[in-house]
Amino acid sequence: MRETARLLVTLKTARTLALIVTLAGLVVPPAADAQQPAKVPRIGILLPGSPPTPPARLATLETLLQGLRDLGYVEGRNIAIEYRWAGGKLDPLADLAAELVRLKVDVIVTSSAPAIQAAKKATSTIPIVMAAVGDPVVTGLVAGLARPGGNVTGLSLLAPELAGKRLELLKETLPKLSRVAVLWNSASPAMVHTFRETRVAAEALGVKLQSLEVQGDPTDFERAFSTVSRERPDGLFVTLDPFTSLHRGRIAELAANHRLPAGGAPPPMWTKS
Repeated sequence: MRETARLLVTLKTARTLALIVTLAGLVVPPAADAQQPAKVPRIGILLPGSPPTPPARLATLETLLQGLRDLGYVEGRNIAIEYRWAGGKLDPLADLAAELVRLKVDVIVTSSAPAIQAAKKATSTIPIVMAAVGDPVVTGLVAGLARPGGNVTGLSLLAPELAGKRLELLKETLPKLSRVAVLWNSASPAMVHTFRETRVAAEALGVKLQSLEVQGDPTDFERAFSTVSRERPDGLFVTLDPFTSLHRGRIAELAANHRLPAGGAPPPMWTKS
C-alpha cells in the first residue's frame, strides 16, 4: 500500500512538473496550424544520479515526458531536451549547469539541493524548475514557499521533516534500539539540515546518535563503517542524497557485513531502481 501511494504521488508530481515546465519556460503551447516554423523550445534536464541503462528510463522521467506530450510537446519533434547527469557526484554539477546555460536552454529542470544550487549559480535569468528537494527555504534556494522570488520554482518534498518519523519507524522495528549510527553526506547543505532534524528526533526518542559522515569519495564508506566495529550501534539510519543513493548497494553490503539492521529514506525519484 505504501509503495502504491508513493508511486501515485511520484506520478502526480512528475505530471505537475511537466505543467510547471511549460509555464516557466515555454509559456505558449505549440499551434497545430502555425504558418511559420517556430524556434524549437529546449529543456535542460540536470540530474544528480546516473543515467539508466537503455532502453529503460526512470519511471518519473518517462512520466515527465508523457506530461509534456499531453501538453502538445514531443521530444525530437517540437521540443529538444538536453540531458546532463552528475553520476552521484557533486563536483560535476557546476560545469554541467554552466554547459546548459551556454546552450541557451529555455528552462532547466533539476532535483536535489546541490543540483538546484549549481543551476541557480549558473544563471539568474533562465527559469529553473526544481523537484525532489527538501526545505528550499532553509537551504537558500527560494526566499519563501508562497513567494519564491528569483528564477527558481517547483515542488518540495519537505523531506527533512520526515527524518524523525523514519527514525521512529526504525525504533518501532527495533524496540531495543538505544544507539543508532546515522550515515549522511556532510558535504550537502540539505543533508546537514536532515541530520539536524534526525538528531532532534533521536533526543525525543531517547536514542543516542553516532554520526557516520561521508563527503563524496567512495572510500569514505569503509572509513565510516570502521568506527562501527568499535562503538557497536544497534542499527543504521541512512539519509539519501545523490552520493549515498548512488552507492546504496555498497552501503547495504557493509551494513550486512557488520550485522546492522538498517532503515531510512526511500530512494529519490531521480535514481535507478
